[in-house]
Amino acid sequence: MIEYLKKEVCEIAKRAQRDGLCKHKSGNFSARDKETGYVVITPTSLDRDLLTPRDMVVLDMNGKIMENLSGLMPTSESLMHLKIYETRPDAFAIAHTHSAFATTFALLNKSIPAIVFEVATMGITKGRVPVAPYGRPGTVELADSVVEAAKESQCFLLEKHGAVAFDKDIYEAFLKAAYIEELAELYYRAITVANGAEPDAFEQAELDRWQYPTAIRQ
Repeated sequence: MIEYLKKEVCEIAKRAQRDGLCKHKSGNFSARDKETGYVVITPTSLDRDLLTPRDMVVLDMNGKIMENLSGLMPTSESLMHLKIYETRPDAFAIAHTHSAFATTFALLNKSIPAIVFEVATMGITKGRVPVAPYGRPGTVELADSVVEAAKESQCFLLEKHGAVAFDKDIYEAFLKAAYIEELAELYYRAITVANGAEPDAFEQAELDRWQYPTAIRQ
């Protein structure tokens, strides 16, 4: 069932661990099939080095398990993924990571401002990567806590927890999650070098003005 999505989600989950965005079985990944609406999601508590496409779990949008060939349970944060898909019909893949710099700001409940222009590609709408309020992992409260942040941005932090990114496919969601971490590291270093002073940041209106240069033609 939805074999291509199982393979893609498995590959990205493994890459996220190799790239240091997730360690020690942390984080989770999913993708939603456009035809059936079913969600392919990573299982709970399995070392990514051992992960195979067969281990992926298929859910419907109500959280019912439609297929788990390895007999594994889906990630305990499945409700959060389903809530994001419900809130954002344009979301077809989600990457939830515990990367170090992004999680540092999540611990501080501190949004990350648009300090470099490249954040214009991150699906933000208020010139920042926002923070969703704390919810205990694996609970309905966590799922509900992400609604406003997901409405605002394709990239956000989870207070005291980690980072989330979503997009049209799992590869693009992964790239956004990776860029959250890069942005967080840049922000951390800028603050450190400036002895705690905030760096200048772009207003959302300026980010919205970007367009591909019309002087370049085929």
